[in-house]
Amino acid sequence: MRKGQHRFVAGFLFVPVALYLIFVIWPYIQTFGYSLTDWKGQSQTFKFVGLDNYKALFEDDVFMQAIWHNILFLIFIPAITILLALFFAFMLNAGGRSRAGGVSGVAGSSFYKVVYFFPQVLSLAIVAVLFNAVYRSDGGGLLNGLLIKLGLVDAQNPMEWLNEPNLVLWMLMIAVVWHGVGFYLVLFSAAMQSIPKDIYEAALIDGAGRNQSFFRITLPLLWESVQTAWVYLGIVAMDMFVLVSSMTQNMGAYGGGPDHKSDVMSTVMMRNFQYFGKSGYACAMGVVMLLLTLVLSVVMLRATRRDRVEF
Repeated sequence: MRKGQHRFVAGFLFVPVALYLIFVIWPYIQTFGYSLTDWKGQSQTFKFVGLDNYKALFEDDVFMQAIWHNILFLIFIPAITILLALFFAFMLNAGGRSRAGGVSGVAGSSFYKVVYFFPQVLSLAIVAVLFNAVYRSDGGGLLNGLLIKLGLVDAQNPMEWLNEPNLVLWMLMIAVVWHGVGFYLVLFSAAMQSIPKDIYEAALIDGAGRNQSFFRITLPLLWESVQTAWVYLGIVAMDMFVLVSSMTQNMGAYGGGPDHKSDVMSTVMMRNFQYFGKSGYACAMGVVMLLLTLVLSVVMLRATRRDRVEF
């Protein structure tokens, strides 16, 4: 068996590695090749232009603004989502006290887990439709209707949430956080259930409160799960195409309005690829997106790396 183990392993790896090279790595290589040309997308003829597309990117104010928007999403979406998910997971697993005086979740925690996870079963397209209804700029929108009832907004001049340059990014963030919190709550809950209750009960006997239990016990033992969640949410923040293009589609091709205030790299790329016919230029944007995502993933993994806590 030992003599044939290398051939055995290689035989099983050959097909998946070949498929990965053909359907994942090769398209990346092709995209980089097209980014060095003036390809229009439909024509089979194009000429080599070198790094001209990359030079034009850094002179493109719309694309540079889109990068800044992605950076804002990258800062706030992971931080808010993880904090909320950790808080709710802690309350549902160790935020209550049992009749015997031990540690347990708050009353009805099993029901709350299902409720919090519900948004995750919806596709992003459905989430976009729901929040478009919430943010409607007339009195029929849920948010405007509530504020009008409270007397905080004039019924004759309701807020146009997705058409306000200073608010549109925050409105999009709320939709992403609402959609994602439930998944990471379940992820953190599963990790918390592996923490022995004896540790919490010992801390409780020593006089530790909920805050101390969370920061001294829960967070250190869940750090690997938090690190994984941060990377995945960072990748989500670097994309955002579906929500931006769906929720701001009435403000131009692939959304991005008002005045490109909600544009992200993916929407600018798709607009140049399909709407303006600058496919070579759009491929250069795709390469930059790939490099930024890889670099930021490595940076986040490095920045959040710490010694593993054993129990």
